[in-house]
This record gives sequence, C-alpha cells and structure tokens, in this order.
Amino acid sequence: MGDRQSYTTADAVKLNVYIQGQGFPVLALHGHPGSGRSLSVFTNHLSKRYQTFAPDLRGYGKSRVNGKFEMSDHLIDLEALLDRFQIEKCLILGWSLGGILAMELALRLPQRVTGLILVATAARPRGNHPPITWQDNVYTGVAGLLNWMKPSWQWNIETFGKRSLFRYLIQQHTPTAYKYIAQEAVAAYLQTSPAATRALFTALQAGSNRVTDLRKIECPSLVLAAAQDCHITADSSLETARNLKNCQWQCYPNTAHLFPWEIPNQVVNDIDRWLLEYHQVTGTLVSGQ
Repeated sequence: MGDRQSYTTADAVKLNVYIQGQGFPVLALHGHPGSGRSLSVFTNHLSKRYQTFAPDLRGYGKSRVNGKFEMSDHLIDLEALLDRFQIEKCLILGWSLGGILAMELALRLPQRVTGLILVATAARPRGNHPPITWQDNVYTGVAGLLNWMKPSWQWNIETFGKRSLFRYLIQQHTPTAYKYIAQEAVAAYLQTSPAATRALFTALQAGSNRVTDLRKIECPSLVLAAAQDCHITADSSLETARNLKNCQWQCYPNTAHLFPWEIPNQVVNDIDRWLLEYHQVTGTLVSGQ
C-alpha cells in the first residue's frame, strides 16, 4: 500500500458512515471483521466533545461492493470520504486493520492528519496465534450464538466462552466484554464480505511492513496494546511505537486483541489524558497560548 495512486471519483466506493457529535473531526477506522458500529466504545465517548466519523470500510458492514479489491482501495475510499465531508484536518483512531490504514493515511495525507491513536495494531503486524482445532470452532459457534441470544449469560461464558476462540481475543471474560461481542462483533462478522477477507490476507501474506517509513510521520501518536494479544503482538506494536517520532505507548496486562471491550473505562481515560496533553491534535488552544 506504499505509493499513493491517482484516483477519480469513479474509483472510490461511497462508504456508509456513522456520524456523531459536533466539533473537531475524528475519523474512526474499524478492524477485521468489523464495522463502523463496532467502534462505539470510542465514538460514544469522543463524540461528547468532537465529531466522529466511523465508516464501514469497503466490503464491510453496509459498504457493499462487487468483485475483488486490494487493501490500497481502502485509502482511495477514505480520501474520498474526507473530501465528501470537506474534512481538511482530522485526528484518526484505528483499531487493528484500522490502525494500519490510519498510518497509511498519515503517510499519504500528512497535511490532513493531525494525530494518530493506534489500537492493537502495527506497521509490521505479527501474530503468534496457536493452531485452531475443530473443537475451537464448535465451541465458538455455540458460545457466539448463545451469547447473541442471551448476552453475558454467565453459564455460557463458563461452559463455552472460555473454551472457545474468544479466549484468544479477550483475557477478562466479563459481562461487559461479552455484551460488546453480542451487540457488535456478531453482526460485523456476518457482514464482512469474502472479498474483504481476501484483500486483507493477500496483503498480510505479501509481508506488510511500513516500519522504515514511520519516521516520515510528524504528527503526535498514541499506541495502545494488549500484553496477551496473539493476533497482533504487543512486541510488534512496541516496534511501531519506537519508530514513531512523537509517540506515547501503553500496554495493558491481562488483556488481548479486544481489550477496549475488556477495560473500556481505562482505555478512554488514557485517550482523554493524551488528548489533553496533545491538545493541538484536535485544534484546541489552552490558556496562555
């Protein structure tokens, strides 16, 4: 996804986007599988002070497409979205795949990106996920269905949830985490197209690596990671943080890839503290300046 390509309006997909609040624009980018709705843990909070834009990426949620596409096409769509809403400057929050795209946009449009909040992501993503068995898939299907029907049912969490693939996505099997899984993860999973999955895995198999380019990013950044993340390891997130010029880093113990759903209050409070310290990323002036 390295080189910027010229595009016309006809190349871009008009993305479905969820808009909340008023104020400085915050572009919130979801992961895989995901949708704009699956970022509510961030957008419901940030929209109290800013205007959040949470699109369904191409091939996800309600942004349906026909035929194959590449990861770089997401950047075409997102630049067109900024143009459509006349967003000259914005802060970008990206979770997992969304963080990879956030970094790409900061490299592609440095004059329009004021700051980055990178959640469970990396410029050279690496994972250490154990092999998946047929029992894992069975338990995950049962746990997901029962949790969708009866969110946060403790018997389901103990009987199926902790034995399912959820154990690699979360470490804290709390009612809050399972509520988010029921309300946002299931629908996002079902609405993720095969083309979107193919585009992501083709890019990963090609060995996505933008670490050496990170020094070109001048804006402040906040990198948040989970100690037990086996999808995008904390070490790969730390590598990204170390190569960003103006970066703060936070790694949460006893959490995994979906840690914003495990410890939502702690995560948004840490984001608030960073936003207060780096007030310039939202165009805010403090007294005396």
